[in-house]
Amino acid sequence: MAQKRDQLDRETLCCSICLDLLKDPVTTPCGHSYCKNCIQTHWDGEDEKRSHSCPQCRQAFTPRPVLLKNTMLAAVVEELKKTGLQAAPADHCYAGPEDVGCDVCTGRKLKAFKSCVQCVASYCEKHLQPHYDVAPLKKHKLVEPSQKLQENMCSRHDEVMKMFCRTDQQCICYLCSLEEHKGHDTVSAAAERTERQRELEGSRLNIQQRIQDGEKDVKLLQQEVEVINRSADRAVEDSEKMFTQLIRLMQKRSSDVKQQLRSQQESEVSRVKELQEKLEQEITELKRKDADLKQLAHTEDHNQFLHNYPSLSPLSESTLSSSINIPLRYFEEVTAAVSQVTDELQDVLREKWTNISQTGTEVDVLLSAEPKTRAGFLKYSRDITLDPNTAYTQLLLSEGGRKVTVMRQHQSYSRHTDRFTFWDQVLSRESLTGRSYWEVEWSGAAVCVAVAYKNISRAGGGLECAFGYNDKSWELHCDNNRYTFRYNKVHTPISGPPSSRLGVYLDHRAGVLSFYSVSHTMTLLHRVHHTFSQPLYAGVGFDSSGDTAEFCKLK
Repeated sequence: MAQKRDQLDRETLCCSICLDLLKDPVTTPCGHSYCKNCIQTHWDGEDEKRSHSCPQCRQAFTPRPVLLKNTMLAAVVEELKKTGLQAAPADHCYAGPEDVGCDVCTGRKLKAFKSCVQCVASYCEKHLQPHYDVAPLKKHKLVEPSQKLQENMCSRHDEVMKMFCRTDQQCICYLCSLEEHKGHDTVSAAAERTERQRELEGSRLNIQQRIQDGEKDVKLLQQEVEVINRSADRAVEDSEKMFTQLIRLMQKRSSDVKQQLRSQQESEVSRVKELQEKLEQEITELKRKDADLKQLAHTEDHNQFLHNYPSLSPLSESTLSSSINIPLRYFEEVTAAVSQVTDELQDVLREKWTNISQTGTEVDVLLSAEPKTRAGFLKYSRDITLDPNTAYTQLLLSEGGRKVTVMRQHQSYSRHTDRFTFWDQVLSRESLTGRSYWEVEWSGAAVCVAVAYKNISRAGGGLECAFGYNDKSWELHCDNNRYTFRYNKVHTPISGPPSSRLGVYLDHRAGVLSFYSVSHTMTLLHRVHHTFSQPLYAGVGFDSSGDTAEFCKLK
């Protein structure tokens, strides 16, 4: 009865607007009471209307009523405050659709503060108090409010499941342990929880240790990134300085050669002009002498002719014409020397500076042109070994993994997800990036020399697994009479000299894949230009038993 009266006092003395105890209570003409500030604020929002209404009964007032303090109600509120009466719970204290409500509250339920596993009930803070005050209830297990308490009840015996069956790995009640779980390994749920808790803590410690190790590794990787960036920046700066010096040296040499050529040009021109002047003087003298002789030849007086004839000086031989020798070209020696220096410099760039090794990664610099000779290809030779986990079961690999032979019988390979299950194919262990070159010696009816991505399909006889019939592999098919290149189901006939040895050159970064016929010379069979998105693996495939292929050791 006291509880109901207390609840009635709360509802009577609370403002229906703020849901708290009345403060400066005022009463409207219709008899309802509110906090003065609450009702004034409410009506302030209605000032634009011609009438004002009561928030509870909706009675309208025109004009806006003048509110006076309800002194008697204010006195009652103040008196009840002294006795400990508190404000009615605000709306957020009541349980909503998503909340766990108190199982003891009647009418509108308050939110549960705790749930009791033994009582299988949830309590608000007030109704939970006996679990703190009553001795038997103090031993109950209190947990955070839960809507799943019924899951702790045995659906068969309607008893709390306080035991755990390790045999069947499930929670059970005491009666279950005496019936269908009789003879099983059973313990209390608390004991099993303790054991599992210990395992959980161990797992957490392991995870936390791995987190710490991972964070250390992340810091180390961050440091490595910083080192890489610093090293790259320093290398770029140093390279720019060295290339600038090299360019300046080349410009200096070019200027020296130009100056030398101009100086030699000036000297040669001066020499020729000097000879030209002397020759012109000699010609002038000869013309004068010819005129004298002509005049003497026309003298009619014999005596006069004979008298003057001895006075003519004898004609001297020319010393200039015999020394003139016009070469077909000038300065060929200088041009040849510059040409030789240019060729030697290009050879140095091609052979010495094509690949700059930095932090273990091959970076193509300056020249990415494909080699022209077999010696040039051999600089990029790779040791290729075959992966037995990828080999079709009728392929026999040699001990070193370089040679493969097609057998009539299936070999005793273990099951592996990387294995080709239908096509007579095998891939290399090594992934190929950068520049690579290898050669394959083959015999038999035919062989397929290929490269493929690692994610090429392996299981089944579909074309998605066959070299050259999808967008994940490139293949050169060879028999004794002809060559055929295949990619993504497109077949391209290739002409070329037959050979039992084939060379494959890959420049992964430049997107170049070339196939060569190798004998005493190298003949290009086919070249592919493609942007490779993944590392590639070398591979071979066959058509019939007895065929063999061996990856040659080139170093």
